Amino acid sequence: MDIVLLLPGQGSQKVGMGRDLFDASSAARHAFETVDRATGVSISSLAFDGPEDELRRTHNAQPALLAHSAAAWAMVGDVLSPFVRAAAGHSLGEFSAYHTAGALDLEDAARIVRRRGQLMYDTGRSRPGAMSAVLGTLSVSIEDICKQATAEAGLVVPANYNSPEQVVISGERAGVERAVELAKEAGAKRCLPLPVSGAFHSPLMEPAVDGLDAVLEAATLRDPRVPVFANVDGSAITRADAARPLLIQQLTAPVHWTLVMRNLVHAFPDALYVELGTGNVLSGLARRIAPEIRTMTGGTVADLEKLLELGHSLNPSHAH
Repeated sequence: MDIVLLLPGQGSQKVGMGRDLFDASSAARHAFETVDRATGVSISSLAFDGPEDELRRTHNAQPALLAHSAAAWAMVGDVLSPFVRAAAGHSLGEFSAYHTAGALDLEDAARIVRRRGQLMYDTGRSRPGAMSAVLGTLSVSIEDICKQATAEAGLVVPANYNSPEQVVISGERAGVERAVELAKEAGAKRCLPLPVSGAFHSPLMEPAVDGLDAVLEAATLRDPRVPVFANVDGSAITRADAARPLLIQQLTAPVHWTLVMRNLVHAFPDALYVELGTGNVLSGLARRIAPEIRTMTGGTVADLEKLLELGHSLNPSHAH
């Protein structure tokens, strides 16, 4: 059986995430401790105990989500990797995807995402912006709405194409507010402001680019063992030299998640799609984009035990 790994992004974090893994498994504990050591911060205690407003900060949420995904992978990777055909992660999750695909050691991944989060946070403070989710089917394209709002009020762009009926917009606050008004006029069911510290995946993040480039340059990025499908253009990345520029571009470019999922489902129609880490946001989006696919979550000990059972049934030589 084919497995495709989906790695969650920012917004999925919640206090208590990954604690049962840490308590149940020395491999998971080692993953959390590695992230703590690499970042010089007790990311694990923020993940397990909060406080929530600290955990939500971009430079804490990103390494915490990476740590949870990495801990889950540490528990099931040996058994499942023979069946994994591809991986993809949403925004921050793309770095987790490269880790599960063997392209990034956890220490390097942790340092990169901590720095990325810090750069995004600092840029958001120096160039304040906003993000809002737009839900429903619109009579006018989101691109045209953003163009009109930019002309009338301030820069705003589509930032995340999450599903055919969910797009996140990002930019200057006045531009986002105007785009929300226009989206409602065009039939949006709901528009929800997001609790973020900046206008992510928009040109406002440009000041963060050089810093991310530098930390990626200092890291060892290998060719992934399986293709990682890129947020920027939905393509299947198999080489480190192709991965690096796309990971940098991702800061200021939209996340084409709908395209990523459609390309994955086209390539692996019968695969089991496993969301590895916190929550079930990506499983939900996957079923909205491609209702026919099978999904599982892999965030809790109970989830991972089911996945291990499945892996052992597929490969009896691994059974204990």
